[in-house]
Amino acid sequence: MTDRVLVPYDGSEPATAALEYALDAHPDADITALYVIPIPELDLQRIDGPDLTPPVSEQAREYAAGVLEEATERATAADRTIDTATATGRPERRIVERAGEGYEYIVIGAHGRPLASRVLLGSVAERVVRQAPIPVTVVR
Repeated sequence: MTDRVLVPYDGSEPATAALEYALDAHPDADITALYVIPIPELDLQRIDGPDLTPPVSEQAREYAAGVLEEATERATAADRTIDTATATGRPERRIVERAGEGYEYIVIGAHGRPLASRVLLGSVAERVVRQAPIPVTVVR
C-alpha cells in the first residue's frame, strides 16, 4: 500500500489525468497536488551572499491557488480529500525535492509532445523520471 503520493498539478489535461489516476489507483493514500510557479533559478552556489531568488508576484500566487482549488474540487467530486502545496523555481527540481520529503510515489502527466519538441524544449516528466528518488508513474 502506498501511503503518500505526490501529483504535480498545473491544471492541464495531462495533469488532470494524472490526478484522476492517482485518486483511482491509490484509494487509501494521502495525495498532495503540487503546483510549481516557474521562475528562473540562478546557479550561484559558489557565491556567498543574500538569496537572489526572484520575487513571485501576487498574481502568480493567486493563479497557483486557483489551479490548486480546481484540483481540490476534482478530488471532492471523486469523494476524496487531498492536500495542496505550492513551490517556486524550476518545476522538475521542485518536484524531485518535494518527493524526497516522505512520499512513496509520484504520478505525473505527460504532455505527449512530438519527439522534436521534447528534444528542443525538454520534458518535465522525463526529467522527473530520471531524477526522482522514488517510483514515478507517467500518465498520458
